[in-house]
Amino acid sequence: MEYLDFEQPIQELEEQLSKCLIIGKESDVDVTETCEQIEKKLVKTRTDIYKNLTAWQRVQLSRHPSRPYTLDFIKALTKGTFMELHGDRNVKDDKAMIGGLGKIGDQSYMFIGQQKGFNTKTRQFRNFGMANPEGYRKALRLMKMAEKFGIPVVTLIDTPGAYPGLEAEERGQGEAIARNIFEMTILKTPIISIVIGEGASGGAVGIGVGDRVYMMENTWYTVISPESCSSILWRSWDHKEEAAESLKLTAKDMKKQGLIDGIIKEPFGGAHSNRAEAFAIVEKQIVKTYAELSKLTIKKLIKERMDKYDGMGVFNA
Repeated sequence: MEYLDFEQPIQELEEQLSKCLIIGKESDVDVTETCEQIEKKLVKTRTDIYKNLTAWQRVQLSRHPSRPYTLDFIKALTKGTFMELHGDRNVKDDKAMIGGLGKIGDQSYMFIGQQKGFNTKTRQFRNFGMANPEGYRKALRLMKMAEKFGIPVVTLIDTPGAYPGLEAEERGQGEAIARNIFEMTILKTPIISIVIGEGASGGAVGIGVGDRVYMMENTWYTVISPESCSSILWRSWDHKEEAAESLKLTAKDMKKQGLIDGIIKEPFGGAHSNRAEAFAIVEKQIVKTYAELSKLTIKKLIKERMDKYDGMGVFNA
């Protein structure tokens, strides 16, 4: 179990509790009362920490090394029915963007999302979840396939941003993302988008134009990462916590501004603390949302989607 810096008090108490239990087993000393006191203190400390998380702490939780990634969610949701599809039929298969068909219950879905790696080798293989233009073009190809067969689309967003390399720009990174935004606006099938980790910049929006957009409780969604924002404004990463607060990037902030449709609660302590529960909560949300969207005609579905995004960013003085 890895602990973040603000979780150190929890780590210390868990270690104390573990030692207390060992002493109780290996000696004749009755430490029951001591262990109970430590356990009570541990529960209180956890509650105080997780109920008062700052924006920066939620950013840290979204990047927790044990947090489930896109493929973890897909495999758990589809229970072995997932069939990954590859390639953009133009350049190559982008390993940072994955997609394919899978079933939740008896209903088929087209799953699309950014995939990060879990160690150095896989992070390099997945390009740290930063897709190239061919990744977004693959995503669009799969969306159009889903549209053709009347299959709903589920996008799982988890990226620090689209890949900013020279070769990506040469192959039309901006155009690929813009094309996805345009095509998703008028796609003739339901789209459910969920931010499961990091939701940064156009890299996230490129697969984030949904009829319903949800954020998991400990995720973030904004135009720029707190570190990059701090670097631009203060010429240093030292102000990343201040930047995180100012960007209003948490799920609560985004819901308040009307930019997402709902917040998916996570298990106490974050999605990594109880993966099975996190998967079950997300599955329930997808099934419930599709049941609502499937009642709409295609014409009404697209109109409501366009009206939703058309109304964003308009304020009365």
